[in-house]
This record gives sequence, C-alpha cells and structure tokens, in this order.
Amino acid sequence: MVYTEISRNKRRTALFITFFLVLIIGLGWFFSYYVDAPLLLPIAVGFSTLMSLISYYFSDKIVLAMSRAREIKKSDDPELYNVVENLAITAGLPAPKVYLIQDSAPNAFATGRDPKHAVVAITTGLRSKLTKQELEGVMAHELSHIGNYDIRLSTIIVILVGIITLLADWMLRISFHGRRRSNEGGGILILIGLVFALLSPIAAMLIQLAISRRREYLADASGVLLTRYPQGLASALEKIAADSEPLEVANKATAHLYIINPLKEHSGRDRIGWFAGLFQTHPPINERIAKLRQMNF
Repeated sequence: MVYTEISRNKRRTALFITFFLVLIIGLGWFFSYYVDAPLLLPIAVGFSTLMSLISYYFSDKIVLAMSRAREIKKSDDPELYNVVENLAITAGLPAPKVYLIQDSAPNAFATGRDPKHAVVAITTGLRSKLTKQELEGVMAHELSHIGNYDIRLSTIIVILVGIITLLADWMLRISFHGRRRSNEGGGILILIGLVFALLSPIAAMLIQLAISRRREYLADASGVLLTRYPQGLASALEKIAADSEPLEVANKATAHLYIINPLKEHSGRDRIGWFAGLFQTHPPINERIAKLRQMNF
C-alpha cells in the first residue's frame, strides 16, 4: 500500500508539471503573436530562469537566515545526530547538516538544492516534545523530501510560475499601452487571450500549491518506508497540529517548507471546504494522519 501511494503521487506530480508546461507554451504563443515580436518570448524565459537559478543556489542560506537557525554539531545533541545519520544510511543519502531553531513551537523543514547540499532544521519545541520514535518519523519525512528531490522540484515550479507571471504581466501592459498586431484574428481571439493572461497566474499558483500538497503526501509515504513504523509519524503530526503556538520565525514565503503549516491562522484546517483547500500549502492534517494509520507492509 505504501508503494502504491508513492507511485500515485509521482504520477499526479508529473501531470501537474505537464499542465504547467502547456500553460506556458499557450501563453507564450499568444503573447508573441499578439505583439508580433517573437524574440520577446525567449528573452522573458531567459530572464525568469536566470533569476530563479540565482535563488536556487542561495535559497537554503536565505531560508536558514530568515528562520534564525544555527548549525549544531554531533557533540551538541548526539541522539538527534544518530537518528539523522541512521536514517540517512537507510535511505542511501549523505547525512545532512542539522540546524536548530530557538522556538518552542514544534516544527521542522528540509532545504538544499540536492542531497549533497541538504539541511534539516528543527525547532527546540519539536526536539523537546517528541518521543524518539516520533522524532524518527519526522526526520524520515524530511529526509524523504531530500531523497525525492522535492527542493529541486520546488525550484523548477518557481521558475515556471515566474515565467507565467512575467509573460502575463507583460501581455496585459502591452495590450493597453504598447504596439499590437493588427486585428487579423478578430476581437474574439484577442478577448480570449486577455482572459487567458489574467487567469494564468492564478492557475499557476494553484498548480504550485497542488504540487506542494502532493509532495507532502509522498514524503509521508517515503518516510514510512525508512522507519517501517507509520504510527511514529502519525503521532508526531498529531502533537504538532495540537500545539496552538505559532512559529514566530515563519512567514508565508517559507510556510510551505515546514512539515505542517506553521502559521496558526489555519486553526480550522480540518474543516476547510474544498475551494479553500485549493489555496493551502499542505494537505489537511487529519487526512495525512488517516493515510498513515492505514499503511501496512
């Protein structure tokens, strides 16, 4: 059942990315056609990609600085290091660096562009409130994000969202203030293109959030493969979700990285409707726990 969950999530993620690419191609084609300037499309794509790659190589340092996380050594917390190292060996990964965030709200995240440059960060609240089995469940989840290259995937999605947003913005600006191709295709084509430009950034954001939620399910399932004990992660998620204290160093830019949404404004997370759920960075915690409780080997 665990392997089935992993395969299902990978297929869905592939479908989301395919739709992303179709969206970019469609918007890019219309943009180039509308302004009669084919060279503007590769310029826009190149600029957006360059900016995203710069963020890609320095994102881990930026996130760690924003979170006020500090690196700890094995001598500072031998038990935590042993848990991380043992799970890394099981997963066939290099042991990541370990960072600690001084905050009593329990939470954790992983960052880094690939397994060789990976970092796991946990709060002091998480470290003090979980049992060893629960801690293993959380660390296995974060190592799974690293092993599944979720950080790299997130960067690719950021690039795609950036391209879509940039093209849509330029399209709308030029449509009202710039030079246009003569109305060869008729007003209906132009209207469709403008609506497409308006809705594309929203669609891109929704796809980005959907992929984020899928990767959380995948990391849960992959983490269970490392520990062979789904109840550990399920219990840890229950404890983290039950803690009502917001994580002070978190913000909307970094919320998607954490194992559960650290912004406690979503206190009704288990009762949100379908539409509101589309705008969430994480799946409902009760659904994640239910899936974990049902897993067996």
